[in-house]
Amino acid sequence: MTKQRRSFSPEFKRNAAALVLDQSYSHVDACRSVGVAESVMRRWVDQLQLERRGVTPQSKALTPEQQRIQELEARIDRLEREKAILKKATALLMSEGIERTR
Repeated sequence: MTKQRRSFSPEFKRNAAALVLDQSYSHVDACRSVGVAESVMRRWVDQLQLERRGVTPQSKALTPEQQRIQELEARIDRLEREKAILKKATALLMSEGIERTR
């Protein structure tokens, strides 16, 4: 039987990491309080520290500001892909139009 992997919301992770950063809990005490492994807590704390400094993480962001930045970056990527497709389609249609007029 395999163990079910737990998932936590960004808000839960942010609040758990804030115990260490803002309320001076030790990593061990914070882990006991929220029921996660110490390695998980250290990863959340490190990520929250980076996000507070303005670094956008590769994984799902914890802070609302970084979540918004990730959403906007994803939207920009999608729009750039759509723009590239439209440019190719326009070039293709223009080349077909030129061939028809010959």
